[in-house]
Amino acid sequence: MNNKLSPLLAPYAGKCILITGAGGFIGSALVTALAEAVPRLLVLLDNSEHNLHELSMRLRKFNSPPHEALLGDVCDATLLAEMFERYRPGMIFHAAACKHVPLMENNPLAAMRTNAVGTWRLMQAVTNAAKTARDTQLLLISTDKAVKPASVMGATKRVAEMVIDRAGSYGITAQNIRLGNVFGSNGSVAPLFARQISHGGPVTVTHPEAERYFFTLDDTLEIILGAATMPGGTFIPALPPALRIADLAERMIREARGAASRDVSIKFTALRPGDKLHEEFVNPDEILEALAGRQLSRVHGPVLDALKFDAAMPRLERAVEQRQLGTAMEILREFVPQYQPSVSLLALLHEASVAKT
Repeated sequence: MNNKLSPLLAPYAGKCILITGAGGFIGSALVTALAEAVPRLLVLLDNSEHNLHELSMRLRKFNSPPHEALLGDVCDATLLAEMFERYRPGMIFHAAACKHVPLMENNPLAAMRTNAVGTWRLMQAVTNAAKTARDTQLLLISTDKAVKPASVMGATKRVAEMVIDRAGSYGITAQNIRLGNVFGSNGSVAPLFARQISHGGPVTVTHPEAERYFFTLDDTLEIILGAATMPGGTFIPALPPALRIADLAERMIREARGAASRDVSIKFTALRPGDKLHEEFVNPDEILEALAGRQLSRVHGPVLDALKFDAAMPRLERAVEQRQLGTAMEILREFVPQYQPSVSLLALLHEASVAKT
């Protein structure tokens, strides 16, 4: 256990904590860390039977605190209502999300359903439960891709942040924490590069100038738990220097053991739909406030129009559930006007419109 986490875990002793996306890379690491706090109960929600089973077995093996493993997703409003009625969690870490940019460009309704609608339904369940419970807290694990989004994944995560902002007006502590890439996470480049190197290459990089912000898993847990100690709002961590993906590939090739790695080449494949060369953490209409003594900064953005937002979200719900891609995309761009769909997504929209005629 990272020693820096110990003081951050103290508030969770004896508490009931819900983690959505509990079986994912960050979710499962967060569960393992929170187990050290000896909470009263860990409620683990995930839509992957395999991941949920593996996590539950790991907790039982190490005699961790009591937990309930629930197979389902955040879009199931009935399940959420039953879960909050039964367990009444006081702290919710919302890690469930569709995260893979190219995959979501081909499955935009799935991204909208999980990231935007799912967060909306979770917020509704939390705020309904908060009417009879005090000190309820909801933290969304967001992403730098929500800033000036070039992908449907990023745009839907930006809407998820707006949902959390809306939750703060219901008397709960609601927080967004924007993260960058986490070394070793599912779909991250490091494991992919390692596999490619082990097979003799080539190592595929999208663009010579593509760069990302990378965090270790320990740093990520510290950032999340640190943000959870803050009052409501959106937060970003102290940023390491951005790392060129090509530099990472070159370093991994050099550090690989074995003579075969000397002949591994790098192949540039071009940016994929929804990809950006450079990620950012602050939108043009946001102001950054450094927090004294913290490795976090608070982001101040425009005040959300609550009436307009509350009217638009049910429209997005209906469009997504009825698989009306064109309507859903129009509403998404109402929420995030600076978002410009990729060429491949525009092609999907065209196909959907042609199919209806």
